[in-house]
Amino acid sequence: EVQLVESGGGSVQAGGSLKLSCAASGYRFGSYCVAWFRQAPEKERERVAFSDSDGRITYADSVKGRFTISRDNFKNILYLQMISLKPEDTAVYYCAADAGEGSCYLGYEGRGTQVNVTS
Repeated sequence: EVQLVESGGGSVQAGGSLKLSCAASGYRFGSYCVAWFRQAPEKERERVAFSDSDGRITYADSVKGRFTISRDNFKNILYLQMISLKPEDTAVYYCAADAGEGSCYLGYEGRGTQVNVTS
């Protein structure tokens, strides 16, 4: 059974930093597509960072220059480094990974970790 478990969320003041982790069991991130999404109350779900199977990375405009997605294939952990956090970054953050063995269908997802940014 594949499980993705996020951690590292919490409360931080605006301007602060957090590093989210996503640990996988029953799954190897390898070079598969991975992503981080977020969901804030009464807002649409947003994909904030994406890394495809060729290592190309894209970010939502709202986080560009502040968030960095990375993976440690030895530890089998996906990360999202967040700096210069803003109150509008408050959301539940989810990691997602390719469930289609290279199809880039992000069918595996964790339960999320809450990030609260206070002004």
